[in-house]
Amino acid sequence: MLELFVTSADQNPDKIFITAGLTATMQSLGYSTGVYKPVEVGAVKINGFVQSHDIAFIKFIDPYIKTYYSYLLKQKSAPLLAAAAENIIIDKNTILQDFQRIQDVNECLVVDGVSGLATPLGKEFLEEDMIKILDLPLLMAISAKTSTINNIILSINHAVEKGIQFRGVILGNYPEKPDDMNIKLMPRLIEEYTNVKILGVLPSFDRNLNPNDLITEILNGVDIEAVFDIQIAKLQL
Repeated sequence: MLELFVTSADQNPDKIFITAGLTATMQSLGYSTGVYKPVEVGAVKINGFVQSHDIAFIKFIDPYIKTYYSYLLKQKSAPLLAAAAENIIIDKNTILQDFQRIQDVNECLVVDGVSGLATPLGKEFLEEDMIKILDLPLLMAISAKTSTINNIILSINHAVEKGIQFRGVILGNYPEKPDDMNIKLMPRLIEEYTNVKILGVLPSFDRNLNPNDLITEILNGVDIEAVFDIQIAKLQL
């Protein structure tokens, strides 16, 4: 069973491109794949049904990827506040039970977090606690354009100190020829000031992209074997 938790160092709306790209790529390589979003905020009502933009995007990229969630909240704010607005309490046991229920359904399962390790989900319950409860390796999806090196290094080192198994970092929104020295040096600084590796560098995407183009970018720009800690026969040919 290949399992992974994806989060970011801050509010990162582009994280979904990495989650969708990784799972669509694994699906294309022959692995039955699922995405679980324990908590989703900013859901909207479409045709009478409350839906998640991110889950809809994953289905657009590959309709065969199985998708799951535990809490689908309408308010686009911190999950604790969004849940309170609907008189809902986000329960860690519910998330754990839902996760265990779908664990064996897929060969590859990616859990997509909200917006960072310190995101409050409930009383004394942060996203970092959820990662520990689910006992998953962590991949951090970072936007080269909006994330700061200070937040990135703090987040990574904090996760390591908390005993979270860190798989690595994927940098998104990375220009082909960066002029900004902060962006240009970001991969080097991350590896120098933390004990984690950059496992991929990806360009900017928009939600109207061709799904095959996203998979191609993942295969060319990401060490997907290192991301999932597995040798993939099709990639050895």
